[in-house]
Amino acid sequence: MADLTLPRSRSATVRWPRALGVWGLLLLALAGAFLLSLMLGSVRIPLSDVARVLMGGEAQRASWTDIIWLFRVPKAITAVLAGAALAGAGLQLQTLFRNPLADPYILGVSSGASLGVAVVILGTGAGSGALLSQGLGFFGELSLAVAASLGAALVLGVVLVLMRWTHNMLALLILGLMLGYLTSALVSLLVYTSQPERIQAFSLWSAGSFSGVTWSQLGAFAPVVIVALLVALALPKTLNALLLGEAYARSMGVNVRLTRLAVILSASLLAGATTAFCGPVGFIGVAVPHVTRAVLGTSDHRQVVPATLVFGALLALIADLIAQLPGSQAILPLNTVTALFGVPVVAWVLLRSRSPIA
Repeated sequence: MADLTLPRSRSATVRWPRALGVWGLLLLALAGAFLLSLMLGSVRIPLSDVARVLMGGEAQRASWTDIIWLFRVPKAITAVLAGAALAGAGLQLQTLFRNPLADPYILGVSSGASLGVAVVILGTGAGSGALLSQGLGFFGELSLAVAASLGAALVLGVVLVLMRWTHNMLALLILGLMLGYLTSALVSLLVYTSQPERIQAFSLWSAGSFSGVTWSQLGAFAPVVIVALLVALALPKTLNALLLGEAYARSMGVNVRLTRLAVILSASLLAGATTAFCGPVGFIGVAVPHVTRAVLGTSDHRQVVPATLVFGALLALIADLIAQLPGSQAILPLNTVTALFGVPVVAWVLLRSRSPIA
C-alpha cells in the first residue's frame, strides 16, 4: 500500500530545507488566517482596528472591541487548538494502526467521546442536571473533557484489544466502524429518553462549532490539548520505528507497550477534549496527515508531526471562515465544510493505493 511506510532509503532521507520552507509558508498562512478570522464575520472589522485592539487599544466602535475580545479571539484560538488536536490524533492513530484511513472518527473514537458528553449532558442524574442549570462552570466544563476523553479511550482500547486477535486491517477498520455505530445507538437512546431542554443543548453541541467556546471554557480546553500535543511532539523517533512494524521497533529498543499507551492517551485526550467543546468535527484527522506527507515528500515524523499540527490548525481556521459566511448572518454546519475538503482526500488515498486495504 502506498500509504504510510516509504522505502527505507527515501524515508531515511532528511529533507530539512524543504521542510523548513513548508513550515514557514504554513506559519505565514496560519497567521493570515488568524487575522482574517478576527476581521470577517457577520460584521466586517478593518485590519487596522483589529491590530489596535490586539495591542490593547480601542477600535473605532466600542462594539468592535467587544466582538474581537469576547467572541472572535477565543473562537480563533479554539479553532487553532482543535485543528492541531484532530490532525495530531489522526497522525498518531494512522501510524499506530499502520492504516491510512485511521482517524478518531472512522475508528469510533469520536463516537466514544460523543457518548461521554451525552452521558454528562443527557444523563438523568442530579449531577448532569446541575451542570446544565448552572451553565456548566469551570469544573463542569472540565468534566465534559474528562467524560469525552474516557469515552474515546474506551473505544480505542477495545479496538486495540481486537487488534491483538486480528491483523487484518480491513476487519479492524470495520470493527471500529461498528463500535462507532454502537456508541451512536447508545447516544440516540439517551436522546430518546432525555428531557427536551437537554436534547436541545446536545443538538447544538453536536452540530460542531468553534464559536461556542468562551474564555472560561478555554481555561479547561487549552491545557488538556497542549499537554496531549506535547506528548505527540515527544514521540517522532518512536513513531518512525513503528512505521516499520512492532518487531523492528522492539529491535531498536522501543518499549512498544509504553508507546502504544502514550499514543492512546494522547489521541484520546486530543479527540475527547476537542469533541467535548467543539462537537464531533470530522475529516480533519484523516485528511491532514496525508496532505502533509505529500507536501513534505517524507514520512519522517520529525518533520511530519509539527507540520501536521500547523496544517490542521490552518485548515480549521479556513473551515470556520467558510462556515461563518462573512457578511451574512447565516452559518453553515462546520462538518459540511470539513467534508468538502476531507472526502476528496480520502478518495485520493484509496485510489492511489496499490493494493487492497488489508
